[in-house]
Amino acid sequence: MILADIARRLKVSRQSVSRWYADWRRGGQKALDGAGRAGRKPRLGPAQIQQVAKALRQGARAHRFDTDLWTLPRVAMVIERVTGVRYHPGHVWKILGAMNWTLQRPGKQARERDQRKVDLWLKERWLAVKKTLHNSRPGSSSRTKAVSPSGRQCVAPGRRRAKRPS
Repeated sequence: MILADIARRLKVSRQSVSRWYADWRRGGQKALDGAGRAGRKPRLGPAQIQQVAKALRQGARAHRFDTDLWTLPRVAMVIERVTGVRYHPGHVWKILGAMNWTLQRPGKQARERDQRKVDLWLKERWLAVKKTLHNSRPGSSSRTKAVSPSGRQCVAPGRRRAKRPS
């Protein structure tokens, strides 16, 4: 089989097939092995990432933080404590993404919130206050032109109101 046939079958250029053949002649099968991973190798191995994930699941308070909220600087500190590898907090986000951790924000609620009072308000007061469909008037489909309260247009269609002198 000639190089052009091989290139056609593999859907690559003839130059590539020629280069591969020359490499194989010089170094055999070993010369055709891939170069491997491009770029710098990660500083944390799979076992260390598992240790970090286990530490993070314990919660921030278990690591002597005041609140149970994880921030990037806090995660960077835990990574350093657990593995001895130091990361900039801005890079920690990439590590968390590789671990399939996503951004979670705690819900904000007032400290004085009384859920029984909220439920009572929703059942009684909200029903009286909320707007209903039968009380509403038709609005304008235009986002830039609202309908006047009387339901009539203020200016004839196609005509602009004159500006007042300032």
